[in-house]
Amino acid sequence: MTLFLRLEHAALALAALVAFHLTGGNWWLFAALILVPDLSMAGYLGGPRVGAWCYNAVHTWLAPAALWLIALAAGAPLLAQIAIILAAHIAIDRALGYGLKRESSFQDTHLGRIGRAKDHRPAS
Repeated sequence: MTLFLRLEHAALALAALVAFHLTGGNWWLFAALILVPDLSMAGYLGGPRVGAWCYNAVHTWLAPAALWLIALAAGAPLLAQIAIILAAHIAIDRALGYGLKRESSFQDTHLGRIGRAKDHRPAS
């Protein structure tokens, strides 16, 4: 099932890239902003609960959808492009297996655990 979720999000990432191109987006803007949503990880300085909340608030599909609707209502094409960049970021994250965070640990996501499994063997 995880493979299908990853493929689905890869398709969404591709759709976001095409949408960005069709809106006449500047690729320098895309490059400058694509990793900005990850600044939300700074919330982990306040602990895992605050960190998960901050990260998830930015990495949920509600964020780009809300920005897109605001952009349409305001007639703001730049804001629409920012919404597309955020959607692309989320889709790429999910395609790579990074999901919404659980309060237990940054590595615990709604898509499963990320990172390497800890080796509990005794040192020799």
